[in-house]
Amino acid sequence: MKKAVSILLAAVLLLSLAAMAGCSPKTETPAGGDVLKIATVVKDSSDPWFIRMEEGVKKFAADTGVNAFQKGPSKTDAALQVQVIEELVAQDIDAICVVPVDPSACEPVLKKAMDKGIVVITHESTAQQNTDFNIEAFDNVGYGAYMMDELAKAMGEEGKYTTMVSFLTNSAHNEWADAAVARAKEKYPKMELIEEERVETEDNMEIAYERAKELLKKYPDLKGFLGTSSYDAPGAGKAIEELGKIGSVFTVGTSVTSVAEPYLNSGAVAAVTCWDPAEAGYAMNVLAKMVLEGKKDEIKSGANLGVKGFESITANGKYLNGSGWIVITKENMKDYNF
Repeated sequence: MKKAVSILLAAVLLLSLAAMAGCSPKTETPAGGDVLKIATVVKDSSDPWFIRMEEGVKKFAADTGVNAFQKGPSKTDAALQVQVIEELVAQDIDAICVVPVDPSACEPVLKKAMDKGIVVITHESTAQQNTDFNIEAFDNVGYGAYMMDELAKAMGEEGKYTTMVSFLTNSAHNEWADAAVARAKEKYPKMELIEEERVETEDNMEIAYERAKELLKKYPDLKGFLGTSSYDAPGAGKAIEELGKIGSVFTVGTSVTSVAEPYLNSGAVAAVTCWDPAEAGYAMNVLAKMVLEGKKDEIKSGANLGVKGFESITANGKYLNGSGWIVITKENMKDYNF
């Protein structure tokens, strides 16, 4: 009896080992081919901006059959984001798309990914070194200038203003703010940047609100806030509303309707500018798939990624731009329900 049990257990063990040996670590298609696995890592999985981006990632997965999914830390924190990337790199993935909190902090882990043969695509990170391609919805200088044009229009092209960024290490946000300031100097001589010219808000609406309140009390003649994080303009708008300064103080900046709607309705926010994060998420995954399929040479100026705003990209080496910015106001915000 013991001998029979031993033989049976040995047979089961051999069958299990044989099954494991025949398993591929990737999902198998019905035809037997491997399904590509692409992870998108965002700054904050709870941020409405990135909730919208995930819609694009899911649509890409549905359209292509690729195992595409999105992950991110529970709050905007560079170290936490790097940890998420580290965990994914240790798994069996083919490509990773990243919207870095701090591009420099991501360099070592993205290098590790590339050394392992994982394709890397980045977004909002125009100086990223360890990436196959970085894709932006537009030229950052043009976008920053466009935001300043909107703020100048609201301010009547005169008065004191300041700029807000999520973090001083965020390259895209600071490029937009730099371009906005340059535009004001070039085109709006009656606009004046205050001494506290770059306000760090930590991608947090309450911090943006508190900083705006402090500055409005410190500078009674402050007239404008230009925000780059999706929470900057709504946070400043909340302060403008609370202090009874609607119509005398103005804010414009990157955001989405789901965050800014109450303040657009009240007039506390003049306008928000943005691109559709769902389209950007989709475009990143398109690029990752093209590289994985050996189509890297096709990624060049004039290429059509099949995504709105990315129908004819421009390329400077591995740095790519689309043409997808939009402006949302009280009058048209129903057209941009995200």
